[in-house]
Amino acid sequence: MTVQGVLLVTVVVWAVTLIRPVRWRALVAALPLPMTAALLATGLPVDGAQLVGVVGLNLFFGVVALTHHRFRWPILLADLAGVAGYLAIAAALRPITLPFGPTLAATAACWLLTMLVLHRLPEPDQPTDPTDPTDPADPADSAGPARLPVVARLLLVLAGAVLTGLLGQVLRGLVVTFPYAGVLVAVEVRRDLPAFCRHFARNSLALIGFLVGVHLGQDVSIVVALVAGWAGFALVAVALHLPAWRHGRRHPVSLGCPNRT
Repeated sequence: MTVQGVLLVTVVVWAVTLIRPVRWRALVAALPLPMTAALLATGLPVDGAQLVGVVGLNLFFGVVALTHHRFRWPILLADLAGVAGYLAIAAALRPITLPFGPTLAATAACWLLTMLVLHRLPEPDQPTDPTDPTDPADPADSAGPARLPVVARLLLVLAGAVLTGLLGQVLRGLVVTFPYAGVLVAVEVRRDLPAFCRHFARNSLALIGFLVGVHLGQDVSIVVALVAGWAGFALVAVALHLPAWRHGRRHPVSLGCPNRT
């Protein structure tokens, strides 16, 4: 990853640290800034592999949530397990060429099925108070919601860049969707990972819109491809979030005292 890519990843993670609602944290984490940097750095064409890479991103967060919340692994070890799951998908796809159209249809069908399943599942429990030392959501954080130092974050980003360089032959097209920001985002949202995974899965459709736009424009130029990709991401993201935002404006949550008779 280039210096510009590292800076973009840092911006994404920094923005996530400033946002409290999990829904908007997941949307910021889904911004295709690292993908844009990877496409500019590698010059790889977008094909079916990157669509499966979006599935791999969801697998990454799912494995981290499972190992950290269910099995109580330390968050950094859970991060490594998530990366291992992503690499397993990349290794399995290495000898396969995936045509874009059929892969898009299969990926969209998987997204729709996932949304139907998540809709039927109960919402995960939310942490009671992220500043409460008695909150059992993360026993490793008994002193409060401490974050990694800036130097440690940069080292993790650089380690991810070196790792993708060393494993370039294994990752191939999936190097574009590697969770460069995800390894740090997972640390920042570790208390809310189950809810975060649900929201990120929903926002994955916007990432698919980004890849569709890039694919449609890549025969013209990389600039046209990226403009079309970001337009596709924006259109899908607005379609996903505008109805809920309007509903929230019409029915705001009351924080005042109850009405007295």
